[in-house]
Amino acid sequence: MDQRKTKLKDQVRIMGIFILFLLGWELLDYLFKIKEIILPNPHEILFAITGNFNELVHHVSITGTEAILGFVLGSLISFLIAVSFVYSSKIKKTMYPYAIIIQAIPMLVLAPLLILWFGNGMLSKIIMAALVAFFPVLVNSFKGLSTIEQEELDLFESLKATKKQTFWKLRFPHTLKYLFPALKVAITLAVVGATIAEFTGSAAGIGHLIVQSSYYLETSLLFAGIVMISLVGIVFFYIVDYIEKRIVFWEKEC
Repeated sequence: MDQRKTKLKDQVRIMGIFILFLLGWELLDYLFKIKEIILPNPHEILFAITGNFNELVHHVSITGTEAILGFVLGSLISFLIAVSFVYSSKIKKTMYPYAIIIQAIPMLVLAPLLILWFGNGMLSKIIMAALVAFFPVLVNSFKGLSTIEQEELDLFESLKATKKQTFWKLRFPHTLKYLFPALKVAITLAVVGATIAEFTGSAAGIGHLIVQSSYYLETSLLFAGIVMISLVGIVFFYIVDYIEKRIVFWEKEC
C-alpha cells in the first residue's frame, strides 16, 4: 500500500512539473512576444494537433509500423547472434567487432545509403529501425546468456541436461531480466531510427511531415509532429514495460 502511495506521489510530482513547464513556456511567450514561426507556444501546438489530427495519425501510424517491424527484426537477429556468441567463441571474436562498427556509424550517415539501396518505401525505414535497435539487445542478451553461475551449469550437467534443455530452462529465463531493459531502449530507438530515415527520403511518415512543415515554415505543425511521435515512443516503451512485469514477475520493481 505504501509503495502505491509513493508511486502515486511520484506521478503527481511529474505531472506537476510538466504543467509548470507548460505554464512557464506560455508566460515567456507572452512576455517576449515570440513569433509562432520561431517558437509556437503550447496552445498553438495543441491547436495544430487538433486541427490536423487525422493527417498526424496517418503519418504517425506509418512511422509506428516501421518502428515496430524494425524493432522486431533487429531484436530477433541480435538475440540469435548473442546465442551464437555464447556457444561459439570464434563467431564472437569474428562478428563482435563488426557489431561495434555498426553501432559507431552515425545513423544519419547511413540513411541516404539505405534509401539508395532499398528505395524510399517502408523497407529502408524498417532496416534503419532494426539497425538502431540491434546493439542494445545484442549486448544485454549476451550478458544475460553468459553470466550464469558455474554451480548452476554444473547442476544441469550432473542431471544430464542437454544443451537445449540448459538453454530453455536456465540460460533463457536468466536472460530475461537483462533482455527487457534493452528492449525498452531498443523500441524507443527504433522510433527515432524510422523517423531519421524518413527525413532523408519518404512520401509519408512523421519524418516526412516534419520536413515538409519545416520547408513551408509551418512550425506549429512541425512541433505537433514531434509531440505525436514522442507520445508513440512513450506508449511503445510502456507496452514493453507492461509485458516485462507480466513475464519477469519474480523480479522486484525498483
